[in-house]
Amino acid sequence: MHSRTSRLDLHVPVAADLDALYEICSDPQSWTHFPSLRHTEIGTTERMLLGWVEQWRRDGLGTWIIRVRGRDAISGYGGCSLRRNAFWNLGYRLHPDVHGKGYATEMCEAAIESAHQSRSELPVVAYLLEHNVASAKVAERVGLTLITRGPDIGNPNPKAIRLVYADRPLSSIQVASVLSA
Repeated sequence: MHSRTSRLDLHVPVAADLDALYEICSDPQSWTHFPSLRHTEIGTTERMLLGWVEQWRRDGLGTWIIRVRGRDAISGYGGCSLRRNAFWNLGYRLHPDVHGKGYATEMCEAAIESAHQSRSELPVVAYLLEHNVASAKVAERVGLTLITRGPDIGNPNPKAIRLVYADRPLSSIQVASVLSA
């Protein structure tokens, strides 16, 4: 599946994307808000990529490879992926060279629209670290509302707080599912 926005081409991931993805995922600037998730081995990126390919096969929607129109280079990745068959997780990571240009908002709008077309009964959720102010602004720009905040389970920083944004109110069961995802 291929999708377009006014400035972006969004592609289903393929094996040939591996090296460019590893470049983004291993770049410390890509992980300033959660440094311990930086990829230090290409095998980590390969497993992630294979998971995305499986998501697309299984769910008909998943993480896209993002290219700025007119460029061959991968600018990042993102989209909506199904979690626990209970909600769509909206997420993205962009190459540091394209930060601040509105591409994340543009991709997120397309991802939310695709999720609503695919399974509109499921909420679209973005969960992010509280200190990631730029991602919180993107979530708000695309119409998501802050639902709750809580400890970031599994984060090596015990003081880390996770914010949960959603496109609709969530039940306490849904909130618990998101916070433990």
